[in-house]
Amino acid sequence: MTHGEMALAQLLPLPLQARSSNAAMTEQRGATSLLWPGATDSRVKAYAERVLNALDCGVVAIEVAQIDSSSAPQFGTNEDYELRVSARQIQLKAASTWGALHGITTLRQLMSNGSLPNEFSIVDSPRFTWRGLMLDVARHFIPLSQLYAVVDGLQLLKLNVLHLHLSDDQGFRFGSNAWPRLASNDHYTMQELQSLVAYAADRGVRIIPEIDMPGHVTHWLVAYPQWGCEEAQPSQRFGVHPACLDPTREEVYDALASLFAELAEVFPDRYVHVGGDEVNPKWWQRSERIQAFITEHNLQDERGLQNYFLQRVHNILVNLDKQVIGWDEVLHEQMPDCLVQNWRGATTRDRALAVPRSCIVSAPYYLDLHFPADIHYRFDPLASQQDWLRMEDELAADLRLEHIAPALAWTHQWRDGAIDLDHEPGAEVIGGEACLWSELVDGSTLPMRLWSRLPGIAERLWSPADCRDVDGFYLRLSKVLQYPELSSTQQQRQCLEQLGLTAQQIEAANWLEPTKWYSRLLGEELMQARLLGEELMQARLQGSEMPQARPYQVDTPLNRVVDFLLPESLAARDQVADARFALLRQTCEQALAEQWPVASDGAVDAIQANLTAVKLTEQGLQNAEVITETIALVREQYRPYGEYMPGLIPYLISHLQANR
Repeated sequence: MTHGEMALAQLLPLPLQARSSNAAMTEQRGATSLLWPGATDSRVKAYAERVLNALDCGVVAIEVAQIDSSSAPQFGTNEDYELRVSARQIQLKAASTWGALHGITTLRQLMSNGSLPNEFSIVDSPRFTWRGLMLDVARHFIPLSQLYAVVDGLQLLKLNVLHLHLSDDQGFRFGSNAWPRLASNDHYTMQELQSLVAYAADRGVRIIPEIDMPGHVTHWLVAYPQWGCEEAQPSQRFGVHPACLDPTREEVYDALASLFAELAEVFPDRYVHVGGDEVNPKWWQRSERIQAFITEHNLQDERGLQNYFLQRVHNILVNLDKQVIGWDEVLHEQMPDCLVQNWRGATTRDRALAVPRSCIVSAPYYLDLHFPADIHYRFDPLASQQDWLRMEDELAADLRLEHIAPALAWTHQWRDGAIDLDHEPGAEVIGGEACLWSELVDGSTLPMRLWSRLPGIAERLWSPADCRDVDGFYLRLSKVLQYPELSSTQQQRQCLEQLGLTAQQIEAANWLEPTKWYSRLLGEELMQARLLGEELMQARLQGSEMPQARPYQVDTPLNRVVDFLLPESLAARDQVADARFALLRQTCEQALAEQWPVASDGAVDAIQANLTAVKLTEQGLQNAEVITETIALVREQYRPYGEYMPGLIPYLISHLQANR
């Protein structure tokens, strides 16, 4: 490996271009000293001092062409930068404050080995302008301190948007002064959010608020029933609810105007997300008055009524100099000028572009599905619809998803009405967002749910399209997860110790994973019953109308072993790659010999399955003639054990196949 390749191995996301000669490495550059040939950028200076002072970078000369020291970043800001390393000094040049911040991040990663090659240069710019994370803080409240920590992690990954889903059926987290009864007991005040916005701006991160409407408003209508057309009851359950705002009432728009004015006061970003997803039309269908309104205004149906509502909301926000974002259910032939966030597969992306409306891609980046990082990593926001659908179909053949493969057919409903873009659309994919919905996420579990997969999506949105090496990605992922902003190790260990697990049990538990997709939310019995197709879709949407109650709701404690596991066991991947089978066997045996707490439920059975698979692997590797038979026996162990999957087994099978 050349010196330049060694330097790039520290970087995630990978840069656009890097060049290196075979010049020697400079081991000791001396204490970091910032040099400003032009004006000093206070934001860049503060960040550089915070992360570079302890790294002995030597002289770092920083030139920022356009310093933006007062306002928050906005969509479309130039984020390009150049780094040039010589024996004498390191030069960082950027067109703006925001590019310079990214350059400091790259230099921090490059210096993590303590040395740099001389005559090394990077020219970098993001592939997509919109690179974000949607975090649901409505279903479970995420403490403000953790939002600050999330912003720090986004900066390290060169992500530039934190999209806060502030309201849903179960809660409302924006502390409105105009409508004080809207706020849940746990919420953020306007002052707290203003401080968060300023903190994020200093790190090049835009904060986009989402107030979901006209559906997902049960909590609203409990507080202000006059905004709906039927009575709503407080709800702790998950799934789609029937409660909707009444689009025929002028007082609804008056209330929204004052609420949006408050949002505009707190969030300077031009974009505001208004939801628009999963609107259950039952209330509208049952109301004679609303049906008469649809007829009178020639709206055709409830879909037309939702578009009428969106047009009215759009007009309110335009008057506040804001641009509307909506989930892809807002698609309509007569929709206003909105940015569409795609979540229902490739076909809604292309339907949005055909309108034409620009699009944010989220469909392949749902972190709450507990998929491994490489699955998200493979999906490109600009992949052709044909390639995207092919990759979706291939998921069912992935061993790690075999236990939920029939349920994946649920997404096929979104292919109805698909179109082929046979011409260059008048709109574009401007980027993407990972989405972390919080049915199974709270403050204590957030680090485990977020950081092990988000880096892959960050690289897909920043780096060139041909950056596709999955093995190389995992090597670099292991390094970036060592930064304190992205680490979940300490939090995870502390949580598992509080449950009563010993050190051996924690290590063995780290070789387990939660079951995938919505299997935990739907319940083991439903998944085992193979509830498929339209029936599964309705169960997913209706929640309480399922054949049996879901096992989770808002007040269900997230305090079992499964809640603190990484969705993908990186420890299992590493241990099997090193062929440390004796250690795996001994650790599992010792962990099983100890008393387990009640909160471990199916973990013991899953660890036993791991142990059985390790023993079979050891035996199979001793005799090449039985490896094929051994693989079949190991595969038999790979299935759900309650809400757990034995995470060693896919890697053991791959190891056996490589030695066949």
